Amino acid sequence: METKVRRYDLDWLRVIVFGLLIFYHVGMFFVPWGWHVKNNVIYDWLRWPMLFLNQWRLPVLFVISGMGTYYALGKRNIWKFNLERYLRLGIPLAVGMLLIVPPQIYFERVTNGQFTGSFLEFFTTVAFDGIYPEGNISWHHLWFLPYLFLFSLVLSPILVYLRQNNTKFIKWIKNLIKRPSRLYVFVIPLYLLETFVEPFFDVTHALIDDWFNISFSIVLFFYGFLLIATGEVFWESLKSIKTKALSIGIIAFFSQVFIWLVLEDGYVVHAVEALLKVVNIWSWILVLFAYSAKYLNRPSKKLAYANIAVYPFYILHQTITVAIGYYLIKLDWGLLAKASILVIGTFGLSWLIYDLIILRIPLLHPLFGLKQKKGESNTD
Repeated sequence: METKVRRYDLDWLRVIVFGLLIFYHVGMFFVPWGWHVKNNVIYDWLRWPMLFLNQWRLPVLFVISGMGTYYALGKRNIWKFNLERYLRLGIPLAVGMLLIVPPQIYFERVTNGQFTGSFLEFFTTVAFDGIYPEGNISWHHLWFLPYLFLFSLVLSPILVYLRQNNTKFIKWIKNLIKRPSRLYVFVIPLYLLETFVEPFFDVTHALIDDWFNISFSIVLFFYGFLLIATGEVFWESLKSIKTKALSIGIIAFFSQVFIWLVLEDGYVVHAVEALLKVVNIWSWILVLFAYSAKYLNRPSKKLAYANIAVYPFYILHQTITVAIGYYLIKLDWGLLAKASILVIGTFGLSWLIYDLIILRIPLLHPLFGLKQKKGESNTD
């Protein structure tokens, strides 16, 4: 069951997907859906690439996190693992909620006419009154951290047992996916959740009442662990199925678009759409892993740097995007100009804060999840 060879492709994929998160949040400034600040001109056509990206961007991160957990448990017992998860996820979450997220809420309140005054006045008066959205206390884009900690804590006894024992269950998974087409068996639990749980629980990212999001994401997290536990069996199956998975993903997504544009919602339509959605999600996850394994499974100095930087970038980026967006709202500029400023500004300022401040002051490292030596993955 041991997987000793380092998977640089997983590190690359993690960096790339978190990078796409910046583009996605820039896109949120322009699409019709609600967000913290919105441009004065909305571009309806942008919703299609955004919908495509939205369906698999977070699921693949939960799968990668599950894979990283497999590696982490090879070096730590359950108590050390959960303590490190608490420190790695809990401290940045607390710092984020105290210092990083409040500016986002401030700009939102000012934009909506719910607050007048400086950020200092906001921070020292109402910044920590009540729970968002009625109040101002929130983890906003950092919701991924408490969810990941919850999954690690809840599943760790099972994962430790599976990691340390050559169980019949893992052997069964190995035999199952030796036939590449059977990788789609993993769609079944996702389909049941999408069909029978999703209609009753909106995605809130509030943890307490977010039952569909929790159940769907924890399954994906567990899948990541299982797939890595099969060793080379998973990667060999991916080689055979990557082209088919790409075709299936394309067909599944455009079939969803057809349903959204043409059909009215109903029980049958929901059941069909749910199947297309989970097949689409799982197909693109397989595609991303397959092509990353083929083209990105190699070390580099850029990867070593990016692998450490990605966590602070994730913590910082949305606040920077919202702040820049606030000052662009009323400008009579086109999409390309504003989007370019947001993308370059978010990446650039995140990099400056990380490279010139966080990276150079060791006391700040644990506040932004930096604990590893250079080149070591945050998921190890």
